[in-house]
Amino acid sequence: MRLTSIVIAKVILCLGLAGAASAAEQVDLLINNGVIYDGSGGNPVKGSVAVRDGRVVAVGKLADYQAKQTLDAKGLAVAPGFINTLSWATESLIQDGRAMSDIKQGVTLEIFGEGTSMGPVNATIKAEMLKTQGDIRYDITWTTLGEYLDFLTRKGVSPNIASFIGAATVRQHEIGYANRAPTPEELGRMQDLVRQAMREGALGVGSSLIYAPGNYAKTDELIAITKAAGEFGGAYISHMRSEGDRFLEALDELLLIAKEAKVPAQVYHLKAAGQKNWPKMQQAIDKIEAARKAGLKITADMYSYTAGATGLDAAMPTWVQEGGIDDWVARLKKPEIRARVIKEMRDPNADFESLLQAAGSADRVLLIGFKTEKLKPLTGKTLAEVAKMRGVSPEDAAIDLVIEDHTRVGAAYFLMSEENVKLGLSQPWVNIDSDAEAAAPEGPFLLSNPHPRTYGTFARFLGHYVRDQKVTTLQDAIRRLTSLPATTFKLTNRGCLKQNCFADIVVFDPATIKDHATFEKPHQYATGVQHVFVNGVQVLRDGEHTGAKPGQVVRGPGYQKGS
Repeated sequence: MRLTSIVIAKVILCLGLAGAASAAEQVDLLINNGVIYDGSGGNPVKGSVAVRDGRVVAVGKLADYQAKQTLDAKGLAVAPGFINTLSWATESLIQDGRAMSDIKQGVTLEIFGEGTSMGPVNATIKAEMLKTQGDIRYDITWTTLGEYLDFLTRKGVSPNIASFIGAATVRQHEIGYANRAPTPEELGRMQDLVRQAMREGALGVGSSLIYAPGNYAKTDELIAITKAAGEFGGAYISHMRSEGDRFLEALDELLLIAKEAKVPAQVYHLKAAGQKNWPKMQQAIDKIEAARKAGLKITADMYSYTAGATGLDAAMPTWVQEGGIDDWVARLKKPEIRARVIKEMRDPNADFESLLQAAGSADRVLLIGFKTEKLKPLTGKTLAEVAKMRGVSPEDAAIDLVIEDHTRVGAAYFLMSEENVKLGLSQPWVNIDSDAEAAAPEGPFLLSNPHPRTYGTFARFLGHYVRDQKVTTLQDAIRRLTSLPATTFKLTNRGCLKQNCFADIVVFDPATIKDHATFEKPHQYATGVQHVFVNGVQVLRDGEHTGAKPGQVVRGPGYQKGS
């Protein structure tokens, strides 16, 4: 009798162990032994992250989990994928969907829409886009912003993508390049375009107010179209009308738009441009802090460099650019107009935001991008060097280069102080952008020199500024790279490592993460990021791209399926 009882007990025990084994949670991926930063800004914890069907299912001490794939992250930080809040990968992703320079820094979401967006486009806009294409050539097979985003994901991209609708794009759609206010009917149609884009998943309205034709918009127009985005929970984000002499007044305009339209607002690439304006950085921060305390939801983004990059159009008055590139070049060829343009370019009190003036001299303007083969050897020279080579003034050289290249000509302007960069990067409401394409040191990308921020801004922030300069703690830096922008733009279940969050994950070494790109040699990848997952799919393994392209469209709060 006793023997029978023992046998029965052993059978029950075996069945229990088998049941326990079968009850182990089955997942697709387990990242073990990492130091986990969940994006909230709280203290990190050691443990594991479990992923199934593209989502995080558990975080912490996970003993009862079995996975198809395991990854040992011992000694490494495990964090939500980084969000690039100002990406110009709109064309580079068409050329190369791997987004190499960003993926290698841990970026898993690219947000577009600074002033212009890839939709909505009509026949006139399409013609202008085709005319101004540079080294990357492509057909425009879409009409709306939503169609463009779907086009990219069908083609295949490694990171997720999202976009604001460009304020200049809706203006150009209805008014063209005319420097005038819209009629009530035109403004109504512009608002309807914004509403349609919001239904397609846009995050809000993005403006860029130093460039034509965006510069032609007055404040009331911007409030009106932003209100249309606000109906769907959208935000306003802006390259403000000035970052230099009228920096504080431009910030007042952004705050007014946020207040009147009742939306969150973000300052693109916060900076005080030009040495005489450097003291305004602290004043601007104080203004933003006061607005936040008063209840406005105001944030900003920055890149981690003292130089910006744009085109030679930012050295010329916007009135001469009315009508687009053909009209701009035609005007510059007229002696009397050329003389007027040069006079205004030299006027420190001119009524436009001159980045040449802000840089202080032509030797602080670096030429980085040409379309015409005969001009490409000038890449990497300063405007002062080219002017000297040609025996002309810097203003004449800039005008001649725009005429000869028939483009805005890519240029980097050295504008900011290192102290102000550190001051801005230390603010808890500042997130990070590249303000650049997602490139690779191959093919057409090698035909121009990008700003080094293309390859390094996120690694430079985490390495040089956070680890070495200690502008903030690592957990706060990760919060500002992840949950801060996700919360600001209402991106559900992004920028976080907790149950049900999308499995956008970066595994990196905080002790070694480093940027290597320089203005002299910009095509150099950052190092220190070991593994990257997008929607649960590994796109970077041991620092090398896997070739996977699992990127999805991340839709804004107004998205209506089928719109």
